[in-house]
Amino acid sequence: MFSDPLFILVVIAALLVLGILLFGIGGFAKGGDFNKKHANKVMRYRIYAQAVAIVLVLVFVFFRRMGG
Repeated sequence: MFSDPLFILVVIAALLVLGILLFGIGGFAKGGDFNKKHANKVMRYRIYAQAVAIVLVLVFVFFRRMGG
């Protein structure tokens, strides 16, 4: 499974979502001017990345079920 390029792409997408989430949580915890200016934008990026990751997972599952 680790040699499957689509699986590696799914893992990278999930890690990207995790990184954005942790960055956003860190901004919320720290507060201040950066949080006021960028909190919504960072969480919006997380939602976009999460949507891409979900689509990639669904594509991966689809191809696995098809026997590919």
